[in-house]
Amino acid sequence: MAKKVFIAEKPSVAREFAKALKEQMKQGSGYMESEHYVVTWCVGHLVTMSYPEAYDAKYKRWSLDTLPFIPEKYRYQVIDSVKGQFQIVAGILKRKDVDTIYVCTDSGREGEYIYRLVAQEANVTGKEQKRVWIDSQTEEEILRGIREAKDISAYDNLAQAAYLRAIEDYLMGINFSRVLTLKYGDLLKQYLGTQKGVISVGRVMTCVLGMVVNREREIRSFQKTSFYRLIDQFQVSGRSIEGEWRAVEGSRYFQSPSLYKENGFKDEKTARAFTAELLQQAQGHVTLLSVEKKKENKNPPLLYNLAELQNDCSRFFKISPADTLKIVQELYEKKLVTYPRTDARVLSTAVAKEITRNLNGLRSYGLAREYAEQILNSKAYQNLSRTRYVDDKKITDHYAIIPTGQGLSALNSVNAAAQKVYEVIVRRFLAIFYPAAVYQKISLTTGIGAEQFFSSFRTLVDEGYLKVMKYSFFKDREESRTNQNQIPEDAGLSSKKDDADQNQADAIQAETACDTALLQELQKLKKGQTMPLSDIVIKTGETSPPKRYNSGSMILAMENAGQLIEDESLREQIKGSGIGTSATRAEILNKLVKNEYLNLNKKTQILSPTQLGELIYDVVDCSMKRMLEPALTASWEKGLTGVAEGQISYEEYMSKLSGFVTRYTVYARQLNNQTQVYEKFKAAEPYYKTADGAKKSSSVRKKNR
Repeated sequence: MAKKVFIAEKPSVAREFAKALKEQMKQGSGYMESEHYVVTWCVGHLVTMSYPEAYDAKYKRWSLDTLPFIPEKYRYQVIDSVKGQFQIVAGILKRKDVDTIYVCTDSGREGEYIYRLVAQEANVTGKEQKRVWIDSQTEEEILRGIREAKDISAYDNLAQAAYLRAIEDYLMGINFSRVLTLKYGDLLKQYLGTQKGVISVGRVMTCVLGMVVNREREIRSFQKTSFYRLIDQFQVSGRSIEGEWRAVEGSRYFQSPSLYKENGFKDEKTARAFTAELLQQAQGHVTLLSVEKKKENKNPPLLYNLAELQNDCSRFFKISPADTLKIVQELYEKKLVTYPRTDARVLSTAVAKEITRNLNGLRSYGLAREYAEQILNSKAYQNLSRTRYVDDKKITDHYAIIPTGQGLSALNSVNAAAQKVYEVIVRRFLAIFYPAAVYQKISLTTGIGAEQFFSSFRTLVDEGYLKVMKYSFFKDREESRTNQNQIPEDAGLSSKKDDADQNQADAIQAETACDTALLQELQKLKKGQTMPLSDIVIKTGETSPPKRYNSGSMILAMENAGQLIEDESLREQIKGSGIGTSATRAEILNKLVKNEYLNLNKKTQILSPTQLGELIYDVVDCSMKRMLEPALTASWEKGLTGVAEGQISYEEYMSKLSGFVTRYTVYARQLNNQTQVYEKFKAAEPYYKTADGAKKSSSVRKKNR
């Protein structure tokens, strides 16, 4: 009788498939087998691209004469450390009694690549191959995936994109790293006085390094500006109220060069003189020019994708993106949450129809029981498909990360950090079934002659979904509220597109929280009435430099890299494209830290360049500047997406890639700009000092004079 093979990406996943198949399995070496099935596994990648010397021994020695290196046909080889498992897997896939292979590697580009390489090197032919595509490891989902498995040919475009991504990283890494090391490696070693002269360049890695160095240089060049704000203090029913002066139309200082923005003077003397004039003119009273009352709704946020979860875990727990991915992967493998490596923040229509399964399961989770029962009893889930939280068009491979409602018995087996991450995912999920939080907002405009002062008050009148968001791990309710009121969606970005978001954040922070009693008094106010003026005071403010990226905000910046592009038409062209993928971003940051190009403060998760990293930035900046630009990296990623979707052919993409690598390698090879690079090294040196406080590389500078 013919058997069916199920090949997973790792042993733990294979065990879940074996359980779901409901047959008595005998344990073999590297596989499990029953009467009808064989379950085996990879251990991550079993096959990799061959090093250049596999093509010709001459490539082992780094030389400008052998660059650019672009093979006509790419070679692959089994990884030495996993040869044993490869041989087991290859033998099973080619067994005569096997007629069907179910591919159960991770449902994504990299998982597809892992299997395709194995099948390629094992020379698998004459078998029916089906692709299992699942969103969680629950038994129901595994069985659905097997039942609905498509012929593997349906994923050929995805496989081509996977091959191209690997070739792209391979070609850029080998050619650009070699040419820059050969041209500038000795200069780097001499300048730093170390033996480290290899310059590692990567499609994504170098761009991320550029983002961190550019931010650091923005901070260094920042010039602090002081400005002076006028604040009127008036009385309402014995309560002191403050309003901020702004130079709106009609003001003596409307669009005046004397101002920093519209609400502060550049010169303190001017501010004081104007204050004295206003106090004299007011004669102890201000007039209420307008009272605006309105209610504002704050909707529950979208669900988590991996980048958003990594950002929140960095903010809440100061853990790195790599640690967050490791945790959520463990939760996934224990059936607690759905597939973690996703870019989507919404659910599919199909999942929304079955969402009561997840909610029913959460009744057994103490922190969620009350809310899950409330949602189920009120049937708040019934119209979920009509909300912004369900959108099939915004899902590529997988929907958002949500709790499965299963596997709760395993929650006690994970560490405290994992339990907190699970709570975060659960609360974000439950929140979408609750109404918006409702705030009562009152805005006052008071006047002294033609000058206007503005006050804004906001109080929560209906907490709506916020009742779900009271995290157990925060010390008090205020800390939880503060974290929920932050605007993290585009944290770390610094583009024109984000100005509106920043203004929104500033506006929220400028609002004064008020109690019920004050709210009632404010609501009684009528336009035209006068109120006692206590004083007009001057408050000094200072502009702040851009913030350094932390590990979480960097992940978000990588995801939203297209927004960093100034050119509007180009930004629109690569809309939705990021740097790297949800599966690779954390590892990119890890590699930069491991290579000692970036420092990562483990307590704060703040990222900053090392001297080595900044000097490598200078080398790239002087030789292949475009490698530092988010626009380039995001456009390559968009191209890979086009291949996966069948819009761009393998040949078209490969042609552009080969041309790009050839042009930039040849250009860098012909450069003779070491003096220019050396001057840039010197410019960065004052910002890096040795432990004793002396500047580094002074002996090297003398040697080069």
